[in-house]
Amino acid sequence: MRAVRIAWRRLPKRRRRLISLDITPVVPAGRQLIQSYGGGRFRIAGVGFEGSVLVRSEETHPWPVRTPDAITTESLAQLDATEGGILVIGCGPRFTAPPADLRAGLKDRGFVLEWMDTGAACRTFNVLLGEERRAVAALIAVD
Repeated sequence: MRAVRIAWRRLPKRRRRLISLDITPVVPAGRQLIQSYGGGRFRIAGVGFEGSVLVRSEETHPWPVRTPDAITTESLAQLDATEGGILVIGCGPRFTAPPADLRAGLKDRGFVLEWMDTGAACRTFNVLLGEERRAVAALIAVD
């Protein structure tokens, strides 16, 4: 059997092109796309927020929670049971286990809990927005 040798040649500089890809999810106008996080703040849909936030698909509010152990069904009381869907919780800079009774308490109110570090929660929420899924994010600010 004879080996085939493939010769690659470089295109002249004038014929090389840079390919640019926009990886920003396509989100309908008015949706709360999380643009950045860090330094104790968030930038969501062009607006800056200091501290932790509760993000719905069409509005964002301050959230007084600062640590993962402060996340309880009571701290999430402003979530209406009619919202239901996926609740993405960003528990801070590093993953920690969720409180044992939280998942059951949220399930009774129609929410499926997705618990992760804040960075992953921001990215996940943006994907869910792009897919037009029913989702809410509760995000602890990170430095």
